[in-house]
Amino acid sequence: MLGQKYQITVRLQVFSVVFFLSSLLLLPVQANNPSSAPVWGFYAHQQINRLAVFTLPVEMIPFYKKHIDYLTENAVNPDKRRYAVAGEAPRHFIDLDAYADTSKTTLPRYWPEAVTRYSEDTLALHGIVPWHIQLVKYQLTEAFKTHNAGRILRLSADLGHYIADANVPLHTTRNYNGQLSNQQGIHGFWESRLPELFSAKYDFLVGIATYVESPQKAAWRAVFNANAALDSVLRFEEMLTAQMGETKKYSFEDRNGVLVKVASAEFSRQYHDRLQGQVERQMRASIKMIGDFWYTCWVDAGQPDLRKLARLPLSGVTQEGEEEKKSWLKRLFIVRSED
Repeated sequence: MLGQKYQITVRLQVFSVVFFLSSLLLLPVQANNPSSAPVWGFYAHQQINRLAVFTLPVEMIPFYKKHIDYLTENAVNPDKRRYAVAGEAPRHFIDLDAYADTSKTTLPRYWPEAVTRYSEDTLALHGIVPWHIQLVKYQLTEAFKTHNAGRILRLSADLGHYIADANVPLHTTRNYNGQLSNQQGIHGFWESRLPELFSAKYDFLVGIATYVESPQKAAWRAVFNANAALDSVLRFEEMLTAQMGETKKYSFEDRNGVLVKVASAEFSRQYHDRLQGQVERQMRASIKMIGDFWYTCWVDAGQPDLRKLARLPLSGVTQEGEEEKKSWLKRLFIVRSED
C-alpha cells in the first residue's frame, strides 16, 4: 500500500507530536463552546470541508448535508494522526524544490513511475500529497460502489483535508515553516491566523461541483498553483517584518485560559492586504476542488442513490471514529523514539 513502508522523518516528528497533543487539549473546548476562538491550526480545514458540501448536486447533498457536522469535525483527522500512524506525515505536503525540474519530466506524475525513479523512501522524505490524493480518490470511488456510508464519510473528510493541504503554498517547499529564511512560524501564520481573522469576509460562493476529467492532473495543478504563490508568501512577510520591527509584529492573546504569542492584528492586516486576496483564493480553490472530487468519485461509482444512505442510522460511524482516535493516542505514547 502506498506510503506504508517508510519511517516518519525527524523533521515531521517534532512538529506532529506538539500539534497532536495540542489538538487533543483544544478541540473539545471548541466543540462545547461554539462561540470560543477557533482551534489553532484547525479552523480553515473545518471551514473548507463544511463549505464544500454546498457545491454538491441535489442527488448528493441530502446525504452530505445530513452529516455535515461529521465532515466538518473530522476534517482535521489526518493532522491528528500524523505522528501516531506510520506513513501519514508525508501525505500532507510535497517539497517541489527538492527536485531538479518538476515542471517537465524529472518528477513522474504517476506513483509507480515515481517509485521506480526515486524509491519510496526518497519520495516520502519530500512528501507525496499529489499522489496520495489520487489514491484516496480511488478509495472513495470504491466506497461509493459498495454503498458503505461510514467509509464514504471518513474518506470524504480525509480527501478534503489532503486537497486543502495541496493548495497551501508552504506545503510545497522544504522551507515549510520559514526555518530556512529566518521566518520561523510563518506556516501557522498564513494557514491559521489569517483565515481566523479575515475569512468571515471572504466570498465562498464557488459554484456547483463539476466532473474532473483527470484527477491526476488536477492534483498536480493544485500544488503547482500553490507553489507559484510561495514567493509572495515569504517576500511580503520579510519586507513587513523589516518595516514594522519585532515589537509590533507580535502580541499576546488568551486562548482558552492560556496566554499565547501570536502575530499582532495590525501586522496580520497589513500582510493580508499585501497578499491581495491570496488566502481567499486558495481557500476557494480548495472548496471547489473538494466538491469536484467528491462529485467525480460518485459519478465514477455509477451515481449510487445516496438518498437511501441518508435515511440510514450511522451511530456506528461515530463510535468507530472515536475508537480509532483512541488508538492514535495509544500509539503516540508507545512509538519508539527516532533519536
